[in-house]
Amino acid sequence: MKNNLKPHSLLVGVLSIFFLLQISCSDEVNPREELVKDEEEEVIEDSIPDNTPTEIYPSEVFAFYDEWRITMGNGNSQDNLIDFMHPDYFYGIDDGTKWVIYKTPNSGGTTANSSNTRSELRQVNEWTPNDGGKLSGTLKVMHVSTTADARVPASFSVVVGQIHSDDGHENEPLKIFYKKFPGHTKGSVFWNYEINTSGDNAERWDYSTAVWGYDWSVVGTTPDTYPEEPTNGIELNEEFSYEVNVYEGIMHLTFTSTNHETKTFSKSLISSDYTEYADIPDQVLTVFESTGQDGVEVANAYAGELQYFKQGAYNQTNGKSPSDNMIWSTGAETYGGSLSQQYVNGSYTEVWFREAALGPGTEQ
Repeated sequence: MKNNLKPHSLLVGVLSIFFLLQISCSDEVNPREELVKDEEEEVIEDSIPDNTPTEIYPSEVFAFYDEWRITMGNGNSQDNLIDFMHPDYFYGIDDGTKWVIYKTPNSGGTTANSSNTRSELRQVNEWTPNDGGKLSGTLKVMHVSTTADARVPASFSVVVGQIHSDDGHENEPLKIFYKKFPGHTKGSVFWNYEINTSGDNAERWDYSTAVWGYDWSVVGTTPDTYPEEPTNGIELNEEFSYEVNVYEGIMHLTFTSTNHETKTFSKSLISSDYTEYADIPDQVLTVFESTGQDGVEVANAYAGELQYFKQGAYNQTNGKSPSDNMIWSTGAETYGGSLSQQYVNGSYTEVWFREAALGPGTEQ
């Protein structure tokens, strides 16, 4: 048989087969190239930071929890705080910074001598003013109650540090407050001194001193009207620090915050400034006019009485009627005591600490 294929046709056919083979080979996966690609994708994924906060024990944040016990917003207490947390009231998180969170509603369990809830530490070891002691904290208040009667000094506030007496009347020579009115961006930091009353403790009163913003005497004229916003106040989620240093009977207070003036104060805990009626400050007579509390203090103030520090979130807003007491009964929403409803609707307070320390008083 005669072969009819011409030489050039044969060449074209060979080239076509070669071209098809090249295309087929280019479509095949190179195992080494695929491995490198997978490794590159893993590196990219690993380089994306995970910003999800991790829940941790508060004792993973601060080493001093063997020196405290806590009362929480349900009224329960816990003595051993090592590897302890409560998801509603007391826990830690790590969001790149380690924080301890204290949270408590407007209505819940309270201690015997208070109408207010707290998630608050109580120092185990006590001391006298002459013995001294030191407490410090760096914190940010994340929330205060959004409902209350604006005429009441305690409304919309939380106490974040205290000295409390365990003798005599068991009064409080120091309470450090944060307060913010609804609709305001900035709130106030102030501290109160409660007298160690001479005689009937029903006549006791607090004197308030502003740190940034107002003292507690600046209130609304009606339940729903608020004063002007303080120009030098502290916002929610804005850090500030305090140090309470009691040394040889004198309480030294230092307050610091970025972009705010550092403030310092001193107050004797062993010699009173208020032993006569004429010594009572005008602020006190105005604030306590409705209750008639105008007592005087024992001459040696808190000398010789055992004291202890407190730290955390002591909510000053509650559901009691202001008609009962225009100083401490704030008339806030409590949703029948439902914890979930209070947390959803803003009837709570929440404070985050990233630094805290406890120790002996030191010479200034």
